[in-house]
Amino acid sequence: DPGRDARRLFSHAIGVDPGRLTLVLPEPVDGERLAVFEALVTRRCAREPVSHLTGSRAFYGRRFKVTRDVLDPRPETEALIEAALSEPFGHVLDLGVGSGCILLTLLAEMPDARGVGVDISEAACAVARENAIALGLSDRAHVTVSDWVSGVEGMFDLVVSNPPYIARAEMADLAPELRDWEPEGALTDGADGLSSYRAILDGAAQVLAPGGRLIMELGAGQTEAVGTLAVARDFAPIALIPDLDGRDRVIVLGLPQSGF
Repeated sequence: DPGRDARRLFSHAIGVDPGRLTLVLPEPVDGERLAVFEALVTRRCAREPVSHLTGSRAFYGRRFKVTRDVLDPRPETEALIEAALSEPFGHVLDLGVGSGCILLTLLAEMPDARGVGVDISEAACAVARENAIALGLSDRAHVTVSDWVSGVEGMFDLVVSNPPYIARAEMADLAPELRDWEPEGALTDGADGLSSYRAILDGAAQVLAPGGRLIMELGAGQTEAVGTLAVARDFAPIALIPDLDGRDRVIVLGLPQSGF
């Protein structure tokens, strides 16, 4: 939506909330700020994401800092948030924390909960920590570098993840905003798109407390494959949640000993 992009970039350039833009449009624009806007438009023409140009992205009613080191939060992932919030939890683990949008949203919505977010990228962890501080959640959110659960201690009644699920062969067909600007490691596993699910399922079995849930976002057409991987590791499917397009977006799993 070029018009929407232009409005967002213009609001950012002149330092006005997008909701107030129509009120200030009749006023003259400072030449320096106009130059900033034109530079932003030039960068957008090169398919740089708007979130990278403005430095933030809205997600579930909050604003998160975004850089090239983290995946851009997307509205589809809010289905995972809704699934997680459908039942109470006290201790949540986010595997592949990125910007922190999942972990921090869950903690903000569940004031008595605490959580851990891990990512293999220290740069991503740094962004998540900044967002935790900005949202006043740093006392309940611990973010650290870890290759999945290798550096995780303790047990959790909720484990969540939006893993890199795009197969290497599919990368060339992605929009330039994704392929050229977002971190490759957050998009693809460099293989068949399923290796992250294998690692998460293996790891979650070690850290999921009795009665706990594992909730993961799914890639297109991966429902059956991920379900098969889960059942082979003794996970029991609890629910499949579609996105607004009707595609399976989120899978909710439990272990037999959890009583599901």
